[in-house]
Amino acid sequence: MQSINIRFGGYQPPTSVHNKAAEIFGHTLTASLGHAIAFNLDGNIIASGHQAVDLLRLVENGELTMCYFSASYLAERIPAFALLDLPFVLTNRPMAYAVLDGPLGQHLAEELAAYTGFRLLGWWDNGFRHLSNRVRPIERPADCQGLRIRTLMSDLHQEVFRLLGFEPVALDVKDLLASVQAGTIDAQENPLTNIYNFGIHEHHRYITLSSHFFGAAVLLCHQDSYEAWPTDIQQTVTTAAAEATQAQRRFAAAEDHDILARLDPSQNEITQLTEAARAEFTQCLAPLVNEQRARFGDHLFRHLQVG
Repeated sequence: MQSINIRFGGYQPPTSVHNKAAEIFGHTLTASLGHAIAFNLDGNIIASGHQAVDLLRLVENGELTMCYFSASYLAERIPAFALLDLPFVLTNRPMAYAVLDGPLGQHLAEELAAYTGFRLLGWWDNGFRHLSNRVRPIERPADCQGLRIRTLMSDLHQEVFRLLGFEPVALDVKDLLASVQAGTIDAQENPLTNIYNFGIHEHHRYITLSSHFFGAAVLLCHQDSYEAWPTDIQQTVTTAAAEATQAQRRFAAAEDHDILARLDPSQNEITQLTEAARAEFTQCLAPLVNEQRARFGDHLFRHLQVG
């Protein structure tokens, strides 16, 4: 029997929490299936000249079998994914995991399978997103005024930062560090793991632990490939994906603590939002949240209210 090739793509350094989980996935597969599987991980397609967002196209057309990626980018295809990007709604990890592993996450996975070429095999933890900038500490919405901020290529993200007073600029992660180094953007927002591992902290003195978004990531598989595999292969892939997902979430939570300990106070000024400041940010964005609630209806929105 010829081996089944599983080509897995990513866009981060080898030590990232995502790539470590992808390695666990591969090891579990090969330990279970032996020569029936040939697993190959390209953890950083950016090094080959691709943009990170190319992963979605490469998996959907079958050039790659699997990838991890930010769930935010899928809202263009499946609008209800935007619910996961509502600011200051998912406020802690247990709450976020309950939403992703619950009815809303299941609904989104079914919509993705019905209307795209993807099969969702796991919800990964892309970290709570925080603000960094080169100009001043951000303690209140007024401090955001006029700063050019890099955002994901998401209409919702751009509207969030526009409402806070930023000037949003959408860029692929491939171009992020160069823009930070050149000063063509003043600010950006990312999980701590990216702020540190991409070297952004070396150029942005000010980091605000805003946790404005919980970053959901998706573990995606080329749907036609999955459906063509024998049942035992499908079951093993699904089980290995579940194990990798649990490991990835553990890595992500631990990484936040590790990076805060690694940041040098003489080089980076860390701001914790007060409860009053968090309420001020939330109030600025309440009209947008209410608009999205009306757009998608209470039957979906209520699944964000857990715990």
